[in-house]
Amino acid sequence: MSVLRPFRAVRPKKEYASEVAALPYDVMNSEEAREAVKDKPLSFLHVDKAEVDLPEDTYIYDEKVYLKARENLLKLVSDGICEQDSEPMLYIYRQVMNGRAQTGIVGCASIDDYINNVIKKHELTRADKEQDRINHVDYCDANTGPIFLTYRGRSEIDAVTEKYMSKTPEYDFTADGGVRNTVWVIDDKSDISALTELFKDVPYLYIADGHHRAASAVNVGIKRREANPDYDGTEEFNYFLAVYFKSDDLAIMDYNRLIADYNGMTKDELLEKISDKFQIDFIGKNAYHPEKKHTFGMYIDNNWYKLTAKSGSFNDTDPVERLDVSILQKNVITPVFGIKDPRTDKRIDFVGGIRGLEELEKRCALDMKIAFSMYPTTLDDLMDIADASKIMPPKSTWFEPKLMSGLFIHKLS
Repeated sequence: MSVLRPFRAVRPKKEYASEVAALPYDVMNSEEAREAVKDKPLSFLHVDKAEVDLPEDTYIYDEKVYLKARENLLKLVSDGICEQDSEPMLYIYRQVMNGRAQTGIVGCASIDDYINNVIKKHELTRADKEQDRINHVDYCDANTGPIFLTYRGRSEIDAVTEKYMSKTPEYDFTADGGVRNTVWVIDDKSDISALTELFKDVPYLYIADGHHRAASAVNVGIKRREANPDYDGTEEFNYFLAVYFKSDDLAIMDYNRLIADYNGMTKDELLEKISDKFQIDFIGKNAYHPEKKHTFGMYIDNNWYKLTAKSGSFNDTDPVERLDVSILQKNVITPVFGIKDPRTDKRIDFVGGIRGLEELEKRCALDMKIAFSMYPTTLDDLMDIADASKIMPPKSTWFEPKLMSGLFIHKLS
């Protein structure tokens, strides 16, 4: 069974929602965030990336950053921009991008569900990034960015939420980038109770995006349990902010690869090595986006090639080994380019599909030499791997649209 818990959200007043809402902290660096907040004093980036309000040479993990985040969060409330709902509620959050809608339920997930693997993971986390968010949650005494969860949908859940979506929304605005964000409040206690009961029949939840935020929220909860040994499980620190999306609504974009050099070989030598495991077809100047699994685009020396994985180059019975990112890593990136750890090797970089294949060509003209365009990982791939308690290779999934931060804040006390 899965926990969906209502909560008293701290959130913007209607007239400020579009000014407060911001992209999540981890899709931009500090320089990009400083640019994004120009002339936007209410942007939630002032909370999620508070170094934007400190000198440019400030270390991003300095305590000053977390203290500033807390100060800026409290100021949003004291200035009357945000306020806390008087009763625990659930919320419906719909995003529309390029005509495609994804609709989720905003509530709180249980740290025990995470610990007991009711909430399933598919990525490893990095200790430094995890500690950063632990500090941010601790100092702010709040979850400021929602975890992106998914589940196998149920018509009974849809029946409850759909009746709200014909009502006047609480928020309805189009953000920079063209994504429409709409929110409805579920304030009827019988509907809240119905949804919490229905989710008890959902066997598993899956983290689609936000592994570091989830791990950090859980670690803060565990730490507060240790500091409060008489806790009874009802305290807010036992839960964390999440949006629950049915898997049918979601789409994963490609997550493409860039390589910095030829690893001491000529182009012809590279092509010969790659041809051991792939059929290579010349495409030319037109950018090639793979049309099915186990096909890849390769951009080298201003031309595109189509690569098709040969039979026997991967294990089709293993949910990780049959991923295209695994096939490319095992058969090209490691043996041909000598890049064994894509998490740490500076000779490889990654570009989300939202930037388009033009970005790959641009980077190859600037600072890289070779690009690989990927066919997107699927939701079924993700859930199969999580069900098998396995881990995806790094940079396997890119979800769009990104959940906006600042529309819902979960206070821990």
